[in-house]
Amino acid sequence: MLLTIRDLTKSFPGTLALDNVRFDLKAGEVHALLGENGAGKSTLIKCLTGVHARDSGQIELDGQPISPASTHEAQTLGIGTVYQEVNLLPNLTVAENLTFGRQPTRFGMISGRRMRADAEEMLAGYGLDAVNVTRELGSYSVAVQQIVAIARAVALSGKVLILDEPTASLDARETETLFEVVRGLRTRGLGIVFISHFLDQVFSLSDRLTVLRNGRHVVTADTASMDRVGLIHHMLGHELEAAETRRAAQRGGADLLMFTGFGRRGKVDPFDLTVREGEVIGLAGLLGSGRTETADALFGRTPADSGKARDSSGALDLGSPRAAIAQGFGYAPEDRKTDGIVADLSVRENIALALQARRGWANPIPRAEQAALADDYIRRLDIRTPDAEKRVGDLSGGNQQKVVLARWLAMNPRFLILDEPTRGIDVGAHAEILKLIGDLTDKGMSILLISSEFDELIAASDRVIVVRDRKHVSELVGDDIQTDRIISAIAAHDPAERATT
Repeated sequence: MLLTIRDLTKSFPGTLALDNVRFDLKAGEVHALLGENGAGKSTLIKCLTGVHARDSGQIELDGQPISPASTHEAQTLGIGTVYQEVNLLPNLTVAENLTFGRQPTRFGMISGRRMRADAEEMLAGYGLDAVNVTRELGSYSVAVQQIVAIARAVALSGKVLILDEPTASLDARETETLFEVVRGLRTRGLGIVFISHFLDQVFSLSDRLTVLRNGRHVVTADTASMDRVGLIHHMLGHELEAAETRRAAQRGGADLLMFTGFGRRGKVDPFDLTVREGEVIGLAGLLGSGRTETADALFGRTPADSGKARDSSGALDLGSPRAAIAQGFGYAPEDRKTDGIVADLSVRENIALALQARRGWANPIPRAEQAALADDYIRRLDIRTPDAEKRVGDLSGGNQQKVVLARWLAMNPRFLILDEPTRGIDVGAHAEILKLIGDLTDKGMSILLISSEFDELIAASDRVIVVRDRKHVSELVGDDIQTDRIISAIAAHDPAERATT
């Protein structure tokens, strides 16, 4: 065995990130490492590459115990990593990036001729003979940059190559080019750890797979022996159930918003979507499937580069969050600490932010109006805070989430996007937020609900759209909104099968 990890444990304050995890890698194989958010994949890789010190457990490379204390030491031992965001220097040439830190010299000076020759020879082995190594790396496509990063990592390390979401920004043709490179490295005897949320790619490329969930090892198996439904069960921990309790009646009135061929290259494929007044549209899929990317396109965070958006009055400008807010859109993002709250501002200031943006900064909301608005929503949403001037970063997660919701409700949007609104909050706050969703739709607001919790989607949604590999692949309505149907749609990979889901 090339690499063996036994009983690896790593904790952070209040969190057991890895709990006696095991993992092994053979020379000449591609081993997929899978799991949802919080599964422990990133922590495992960081322990392996010297970013984090493990609490306990053992790592062996070529049968010898290792304890890398830095990424440089891990590279020296033979372990290299290539991330989704290429961590090279785009303002330097391809040759300079490939040889950085080990440039060839002549008479004590860097030899540009030798550096170029070494770079060209290195890239020839990756099918990049046509690349001009004297051009800046940033002038080439992300796919070429990824291959250059792989070439450098292999040259520096040469035993284990970790590919962390390498295809997230690539199209189908670029992905296949990258996979040809990876297959070539496999035949040269490298052990390759492949982290990806794209199941088709996992089944196409990997020889074995390991699933982590909640910091624990779940299963290791030959990829060929694992079906997609079984794999998703391992990743999510869900068992198939016949049906769940849902509302007695469907909601949804007249068509409110129409999106046609709407999408963003490299983020989410073009999709058609009609939003009706007063309905909840659930968005289901694995992490990285395109759920958040759909929301970002709708709200203008990463504006769509194809398709059209319109309402009953005509075309809509959704080229930026400011434009979306002006159209009556709201968005409570998944990562409330990074993208939602402004931790150092007060509850009052956080609640007033979206309304202030809609009015324009040249028309400031008076302090007394802000205070009245905040006090109203503190009461209506039962936000547990001593007063509206409390720093929002000091509140609990559930109360922070309520503050984010209050911000958008204060603007009275017609279309509200909620990305994982109940993640990381207590049971009481969870129930309150789901009740609030029902109350809002009863008053005519339309909601797009993104959630990893299938029972949450089933209970709250009038329709559920399943997203997989950046595509909207299925729409479930009525009694078809069941856990087994959602999982089957996520797992389907044949276009004919997908069409009948």
